[in-house]
Amino acid sequence: MRIGLFGGTFNPFHNGHITIIEHVRNACRLDRVYFIPSATPPHKPDTNLAPADERFMMVKQSLKGCKGFLVSDKELVRQGPSFTIDTINEFKQEHNPQTRFYFIMGSDAFLDINTWKNKDELFKAVPMIIMLRKGSQNNMASFIDENISKGYTFDEQDHRFVHVAKQEIRICRVPIVDISSTMIRERVKNNAPISGLVPKIVEQTIQTKELYR
Repeated sequence: MRIGLFGGTFNPFHNGHITIIEHVRNACRLDRVYFIPSATPPHKPDTNLAPADERFMMVKQSLKGCKGFLVSDKELVRQGPSFTIDTINEFKQEHNPQTRFYFIMGSDAFLDINTWKNKDELFKAVPMIIMLRKGSQNNMASFIDENISKGYTFDEQDHRFVHVAKQEIRICRVPIVDISSTMIRERVKNNAPISGLVPKIVEQTIQTKELYR
């Protein structure tokens, strides 16, 4: 079993999330992907953040009928900031040791990895899938060598960096999707339509709960 773990604020969840993670799941041959809304993201303390339970429900309801996509409330029920290493360790403890987990993250977040809790432990715990927008320059080799660990070598055939003592770092080129949560919040604030940018249930929740006003 190959399982992807994709965390984020999902503030709000939008169609770009579904499109890109569907691409990653197919490209990296994942059996399923867990979307993991964060309750108290340590890296985004000043964001206009909707209540955690609302963000969780928007993701959960949006993924109904999406085969292989699940949502986890681990970071909502756990007290304190949502640290990735804690979430990964919980998943590993709860599943068969033969289950292969992959942590999925965007290239921007990856380049900020030095600020993450227990960074070194992360690269020993699970393989990483780094989403890189098609057409963007790949300068990952020098970044990994300077900030993660020396000794990673790039496997051209499988588009991954491998290391004798750490987990692989896989590069996955993803389609460019011109949608972001920041864009959605701005459009809501300015009374601009968001139909077609977010799942219908998200649009309805934002309107009913008067989020991002």
